[in-house]
Amino acid sequence: MGGSGSINAGDTAFVLMGAALVLLMTPGLALFYGGMVRRKNVLSILMQCFIFMCLIGVQWVLFGYSLAFGPDHAHLFGGLSWAGLRDVGFAPNPDYAATIPHQAFMIFQAMFAIITPALFIGAFAERVKFSGFFAFALLWSIFVYDPVAHWVWGAGGWLRNLGVLDFAGGTVVHTSAGISALALAVLIGKRKGYPHQPIPPHNLPFTVMGTGLLWFGWFGFNAASALAANEVAVNAFVVTNTASAAAGLTWALIEWIYRGKPTMLGTASGAVAGLATITPACGFVGPLPAIIIGIAAGGFCYLAVTKVKARFGYDDSLDVFGVHCVGGVLGTLAAGLFAEKVINAAGNNGLFFGNPRQFLVQLVAVAAVLAYALVVSIIFYLITNKVIGMRVEEREEEEGLDLSQHRESAYGGESE
Repeated sequence: MGGSGSINAGDTAFVLMGAALVLLMTPGLALFYGGMVRRKNVLSILMQCFIFMCLIGVQWVLFGYSLAFGPDHAHLFGGLSWAGLRDVGFAPNPDYAATIPHQAFMIFQAMFAIITPALFIGAFAERVKFSGFFAFALLWSIFVYDPVAHWVWGAGGWLRNLGVLDFAGGTVVHTSAGISALALAVLIGKRKGYPHQPIPPHNLPFTVMGTGLLWFGWFGFNAASALAANEVAVNAFVVTNTASAAAGLTWALIEWIYRGKPTMLGTASGAVAGLATITPACGFVGPLPAIIIGIAAGGFCYLAVTKVKARFGYDDSLDVFGVHCVGGVLGTLAAGLFAEKVINAAGNNGLFFGNPRQFLVQLVAVAAVLAYALVVSIIFYLITNKVIGMRVEEREEEEGLDLSQHRESAYGGESE
């Protein structure tokens, strides 16, 4: 389990509070996504998000944490020696955090494992069988999330050894989930009527509330990834807010200039894009680079959502690829440009501060995670679709997933 250290009560309280904030992000995501679908499908989105808190909450304790952070095997995964939290006790593990109990680190990381697969449900919203979704999500968590987390964050992981900078999940969370979302959207096919029939959001106030909860929870996501109440956490908090604000503002201005009016949905999408993009870099870059990163996030993610999706015609229902994959890749590369050791002595300087190798390392990490998550997602989709089936029948899609998959209605039996 590693050597012992001295537990710091302040650091422990900070990380536990951060874990609670990250958990809040999953119901926040449910509202964010739920407001964008039709009312006959809103409970299905809420259920898909909520079930992850239950499913991964158990999986992580049984073996997920061990696979992701346990003693290294071939620099690829952690094995099962910590299954059931064996040897994961209250003494600190200096490989991960020297001033908090090992179980505090474990439960903080559990919240990342919960929300990451919840991100990609937006790609196939309104047309997936719950049984197929459930099986695929469990397989994905075991064979994509857990190994990639070990590569990047696990002691002995090959990307960690290479020196990749990913403070809070640009590759592990956003890139892996975002590219998987694209694969799922293409493989499962378009919603009935898309793109010829309008499919407007049914409750934008839900989406705005969800955005607020995500923004609020993201301070735990990013700042608490310092794993101590210190200056690195303060910097991560400041740049997280700054980049998100810059991205939301950029998206709104682009809409205002090119479409005549700024929209609430666009501004909310821009803010979330900024949060996703700053995530890998937040522990390594300062406030002014954070503004540049936020502007880039607002611009590039806007183009991915409005232009790239239209050009290729895939139905990524809630723009998971355009926001999270594009944002995650952009932020990971930005860390390789703007990182400064003066901000975080545990990191490295980036290209703009005299270290071009760091940018190359970031490129390797992005390429590896994109390729691995894409291939494994396709394989497990094909298996799950063959054995269980992934798409609902046309009649069930017409009826809505709330009734066809859960026998519930969000609004007293209304279906449109």
